[in-house]
Amino acid sequence: MTLPGLLPRSRLPDRDALARWLAPLPRAVEDFGLRAVWLVVLTNLVGTVFGFWYYGFHPIPLSDPLITGQFAMEPAILWPLIPDSPVATLFIALALGAWALDRSSEYLNALAFFGCWKLGFWTPFVLTVFSENFLATTPLPMYLFLLFSHLAMVVQAFVLHRISEFPVRAVGVALLWYGLNDLVDYFVPLVGTPHHTLIPGQTLGVDGFLTHPTEIHSLAAAGAVTLTVTATFLTLATRIEKLETESA
Repeated sequence: MTLPGLLPRSRLPDRDALARWLAPLPRAVEDFGLRAVWLVVLTNLVGTVFGFWYYGFHPIPLSDPLITGQFAMEPAILWPLIPDSPVATLFIALALGAWALDRSSEYLNALAFFGCWKLGFWTPFVLTVFSENFLATTPLPMYLFLLFSHLAMVVQAFVLHRISEFPVRAVGVALLWYGLNDLVDYFVPLVGTPHHTLIPGQTLGVDGFLTHPTEIHSLAAAGAVTLTVTATFLTLATRIEKLETESA
């Protein structure tokens, strides 16, 4: 019996015999995530919309400027590189939706894994390391929502091995995108100063660009680069184990 809104079990791909550290979720969790794919897609799209609002695109409330927050502090040409988490949730919504429509894309799958792994851990990392800064400016319910909603992104990342082979070319595209993000966010800003997600403690300098205190910038950069490297390792390790299983 198939519950309303759930895909039938016959639609689910087989579960590869991967090492536990590559596939840490119980099979029941993976199965539910794939069977309830449209609910997961919708949830991520809502998260994407909220994320763009969080970064400063405010069509509502009408009393707010349309562009505020970090969007208002950064040159418009850089806006595609600013909202990292909403772009990550968009990637996984597109990846899962494409799979459900039998149009699976390895490029979307790899981008989704990198995004959910990286932002799913980076945001809780900075929320924890700079908790005093955040709690001074962020209401506790919002702080907890940001913390746990991002950790849920990591859970989603570990469903993707069921629908992806993570070919090298797709991993390369994801590495290029998230490597570019690291480069402009922390090391080689395209305009003005680096462009990573705003962390309380940064201010607008006299030159009109955001300041980046060393104690904030160095730790945020270390976390981001480490997560990009580990995302690359995990996807390629999954690729290798799948190939070894097929050839056994």
